[in-house]
Amino acid sequence: MSMTPGLPRNAANPLRLEFPQSLAVYDDYASAQKAVDFLSDKEFPVENCMIVGTDLKRVERITGRLTTGRVALGGLVSGVWLGLFIGLVFALFTDQGALAVIISTMVIGALFGVVWALVGYAATRGQRDFSSVTSVVATKYEVLVEHKVAAQARELLAQLPGATPNPFA
Repeated sequence: MSMTPGLPRNAANPLRLEFPQSLAVYDDYASAQKAVDFLSDKEFPVENCMIVGTDLKRVERITGRLTTGRVALGGLVSGVWLGLFIGLVFALFTDQGALAVIISTMVIGALFGVVWALVGYAATRGQRDFSSVTSVVATKYEVLVEHKVAAQARELLAQLPGATPNPFA
């Protein structure tokens, strides 16, 4: 069986180690990345490593208050963009009045977008009168290594200046 350098041994599931052991736990991704980079600089076979984000939490940042006007404006803008796209596609297949086709699809798209946005907003019945963005983030980052190279990785990582990771955190 031949192995291509740089490719994981288990190509069917590259996000899997055979018998992973915890090497260290860090509070941020940059620290975990720094540890793996240090191991790489020491010519450690980093294809035996994995960084796993743990203790996931969902963060929602409120970006503003929703009003009927804001909802209508958002629907108008998205409808115009959709109409422009559809108009450009239609214009490719017509011989006459491409500009008229584009403008008419933009107007229809704008009307459709406003109505659709207002109906959706009314359906919430004031339950969510704000806009937001959400993200799922990890609170800890654990560096895992395969069992057969764990001791070597621990010895090398002990040489990392200023890094005293707690493998039991």
